[in-house]
Amino acid sequence: MRVGLVNDLRLALEALRRVIQSMPDAEEAWCAIDGREAVTRCGEDPPDLILMDLIMPEMNGVEATRQIMRSFPCPILVTTATVTGNRELVYDALGAGAVDAIETPVLGRHGSLQGAEALIRKMRCVLQIANAEINPERRMPKETIVSSPAHTSNPPLVVIGSSTGGPDALREVLGSLRRDCSVVIVQHLGEAYITGLANWLTEETPWKVVLAEAGQSSQVGHAYLANSIQHLVLDDQGHFDYQLEPQDHLHQPSVDVFFSSLCQTAVLPGVGILLTGMGRDGASGLRELRDNGWKTIAQDEKSSIVWGMPGTAAREGAAMQILPLNQIGNAANQYLGSLIHKS
Repeated sequence: MRVGLVNDLRLALEALRRVIQSMPDAEEAWCAIDGREAVTRCGEDPPDLILMDLIMPEMNGVEATRQIMRSFPCPILVTTATVTGNRELVYDALGAGAVDAIETPVLGRHGSLQGAEALIRKMRCVLQIANAEINPERRMPKETIVSSPAHTSNPPLVVIGSSTGGPDALREVLGSLRRDCSVVIVQHLGEAYITGLANWLTEETPWKVVLAEAGQSSQVGHAYLANSIQHLVLDDQGHFDYQLEPQDHLHQPSVDVFFSSLCQTAVLPGVGILLTGMGRDGASGLRELRDNGWKTIAQDEKSSIVWGMPGTAAREGAAMQILPLNQIGNAANQYLGSLIHKS
């Protein structure tokens, strides 16, 4: 893998270089000391992966990420001195298209390197996500007649899957959804950052976003966020639960696993939404939802940071509608209104 380094601090660059040098299959593609130079270098020589700092002169990492993903998309992993201390910038960068974030390794005494193994694992995970095979097979939507399951007391449910660019997309959709339903979100993000994302979405939207805990059931006016490296599912009683299987799935939690679990319960069909993200997670689950009577929506290519997940859903006939981000909330609201009117 060829890795582009973006950082204005000499010690940080040295630490990153040592990590790359320790990887037999990696090499430094180029180095940039600010975001503006990174955009230029990426245009001239796109690498396989960029390690992007956040706070730099000339242009910060958020704007550099936004411009790179707009003009010549490339997997970007944010590396910063403190993820929690730079929380707002981290989520802005994720919203602009970065895949994930991790703290920059630190050079210690006698040349020791703290945090190298974690960075290497994260780099390989990001590349796996970026290179996930997308099935080009196109399948025409099939009309199915689904008998309604037994009525439950659960409110109308909106389920959302998202990955690269997800935080900003989630903010947009949650900001426009009606509040007489409940929402469950599976966002691909490192476990350490999920609580911060819930807090950020609570600040940025009308919703109180909380972590989904095992044994809970969804309540009207609440939004729940998958909070574990295990898979979030809904059990046959309509309660949240977490499971390890499938352990070899690229994403934990997985959108596919959660969407599929909904089809095995007595929860009434609601709205399934698949937003921007690399790879194909969520497409087959969204198709299952559609085949079981759910309203299904995928974000369109133009408004997506990366049209991997929703693009796969579109190609495989999983989405009843393919819409710009700013129209998804209204489409969901119309369908929810019809459900509530019927009840």
